[in-house]
Amino acid sequence: MTFRPTTLERAYQLAEGGECQTVSEIKLRLQAEGFANIQDQLFGLTTARALRDRCKAHCRPVAA
Repeated sequence: MTFRPTTLERAYQLAEGGECQTVSEIKLRLQAEGFANIQDQLFGLTTARALRDRCKAHCRPVAA
């Protein structure tokens, strides 16, 4: 049996992994990975702020 994280858990993984720079990028990535009800799961100022802060803290610079 394979463990699949919840939508919220995966959103935090993406934010802390440095691959996504914005909450919008996280939502697009979740959609591409087949997660459902993304908008409902990531709704709210507190959640959006927490994800945004993690994106900023862990963001990898884009090569020019």
